[in-house]
Amino acid sequence: MTDFAAARTHMIESQLRPNRVTDERVLEAFARVRRELFVPEAVRAIAYIDEDLPIGRGRYVIEPRVAARLIQAAAPQRTDTALVVGAGTGYEAAVLSGLTRTVVALEEDPQLARAARAALVEENLANVSVVEGRLADGHRARAPYDVILFAGAIAELPDEIATQLAEDGRLVAVIEAAGEGIGRAVMAIRSGGVIARRILFDAAIPFLPGFAPKPGFVF
Repeated sequence: MTDFAAARTHMIESQLRPNRVTDERVLEAFARVRRELFVPEAVRAIAYIDEDLPIGRGRYVIEPRVAARLIQAAAPQRTDTALVVGAGTGYEAAVLSGLTRTVVALEEDPQLARAARAALVEENLANVSVVEGRLADGHRARAPYDVILFAGAIAELPDEIATQLAEDGRLVAVIEAAGEGIGRAVMAIRSGGVIARRILFDAAIPFLPGFAPKPGFVF
């Protein structure tokens, strides 16, 4: 039987700390959440490997190292409201729940949304709301958000979601534009109504549905 507590500790010490995750609040948040609850039974034994894990429906829980570095860059605070776009089974939302006041986990696949609700209940996390809707639309009903996290790669940042970022809010995502062949973790900050971006690090994670680069025209 897998010792999940030991595997979780190993994830912190061998994957997160050596990869520039230094914020103790973030490390503690990852140490608290039972990642095995957010993946299917078939891959539960390897829940803590540093890989994107399939959760069905063509979707993945992104690798811990990338998720941790994105969350650390967003610098979530206890008073913040966060939005997770493409929440899947809810793992990243669960981690953010320990760092913020409230989290909206947006998911468009009803089956994954049900799995997220079940896992979040099992983790007894009352400050996460799973909402169903089109990912590209965000969730304007609860906007503005202090933190927005995309739980999968995108080819470009949708304007509709960017407008849901609060003043001084931080948006983090892995963006892989058409033809680039490599993804880059990016943080966008709204200041004075203007959104400025900066590249954080290189990363390769699966695309969220509807966010992959559009095929180019072929003669």
